[in-house]
Amino acid sequence: MSATEQTTAIPTGTWKLDPVHSDIGFAVTYSGAGTFRGTFGEFDANLVDGTVGGSAKVASVRVDDPNLAGHLQSPDFFDAEQSPELRFASSTIERDGDDVTIQGELTLRSVTKRVTITGSVSGPTPDLYGNQRIAFDVETTVNRRDFGIDWNQDLPTGDPALADDVKITANLALVQAGVGA
Repeated sequence: MSATEQTTAIPTGTWKLDPVHSDIGFAVTYSGAGTFRGTFGEFDANLVDGTVGGSAKVASVRVDDPNLAGHLQSPDFFDAEQSPELRFASSTIERDGDDVTIQGELTLRSVTKRVTITGSVSGPTPDLYGNQRIAFDVETTVNRRDFGIDWNQDLPTGDPALADDVKITANLALVQAGVGA
């Protein structure tokens, strides 16, 4: 494989998540003047023969306020009891140098929608231990109402407290599996 092919192709084989160097999160405008952010503590992702997929456990959502974390588990938001996981499966991945566009399906609250995810990709490249690594730093914006997340309250101005658009981010470090096995 030439250097050009290495930087423009998505590699084949199986690549497993390095959870220590990865995170999945979300951000939404709140009260018209700030951003509410959260992350998921339990998630998995992999890259298998040019297809990326993964999931996050809703019960592992992390925010700074335990009361808000509980509210996010409720039917007002993620509805953890009925829909314990968020899932993503790609249909195509297009790489142009360090830029990547991923088409696929996002499932949230048992509703599946097509989404486009964009961002950057680096690697594959060897790490300090002789493993091959690839990393994705990507995001998409979805309308939460498309997934049945309709909770809101009005501010004193009459504007909604919570925006409809939610940015979902994923910073995934993946290590090639089974090399030399």
